[in-house]
Amino acid sequence: MKIRHLFALALTGACLAPSVAVTQERSVRMRYDAYYLGLPVGKAEFDTRLNKAGYAISGSFASAGLVRIFDQTNGTISINGRFAGGEVRPSSYDLKYESGKKRKRTTIAFSGEKVSKTTNVPELKKRTDKVPLKKSHLSGVTDPISASLINTSDAASVCRQTLKVYDGEMRIDLKLSPAPRSEHFKQAAVTCRGKFVPLSGHRPNHSSIKFLRDKAVIRIGFNPVEGTSLYSPSEAIVGTKIGNVHVKARRTR
Repeated sequence: MKIRHLFALALTGACLAPSVAVTQERSVRMRYDAYYLGLPVGKAEFDTRLNKAGYAISGSFASAGLVRIFDQTNGTISINGRFAGGEVRPSSYDLKYESGKKRKRTTIAFSGEKVSKTTNVPELKKRTDKVPLKKSHLSGVTDPISASLINTSDAASVCRQTLKVYDGEMRIDLKLSPAPRSEHFKQAAVTCRGKFVPLSGHRPNHSSIKFLRDKAVIRIGFNPVEGTSLYSPSEAIVGTKIGNVHVKARRTR
């Protein structure tokens, strides 16, 4: 599975309904490190700026450690959005990355609760084995990173959501449920299990998709963002067909 998809899945949270309370403008920098069998495989840094009107997120990610010998991936992400009616609503999403000699860019524009435009450079290959993307699947969705902003005053409600995520190619649901106590992350306020449900834009017989859909155990831990009513991911484990990838976050500013 591509490094960018691992981070997108591991950082996916929930968008809940209560009013967003941001007591003052805040700026937070987080570092995320991904490990496989205890070895570093990826890293990411995100700067998030929050105020009462909305948010702006910018970040970079890259493969790391021995993985860079086989998959030298480097990329940047930029997202802007607003808080409307207590919901997190992205307005723009811009992903650029290089993997080996390949350069790709995905931009998504949102209008209200709907995707208004998607651009992929180069264009996605047309494949007959992909599940067609339906127009109805592009309503009420968020990009993978905006989905990591969880707005709630009730921590227990974090794990009761179905997350509707669109990354410019695939449309998935991530169904959250409370994790058993034995699976709780020690440093997280809340730990959820996630069920990966691909809806469209994917190849249903691809081995990675089949594993994530049918076998993968996904756990995501969340902590509150100081001075707000938001929660954000602090740790995650994502099962893949080659083993578990463990993502840990730490605040650097």
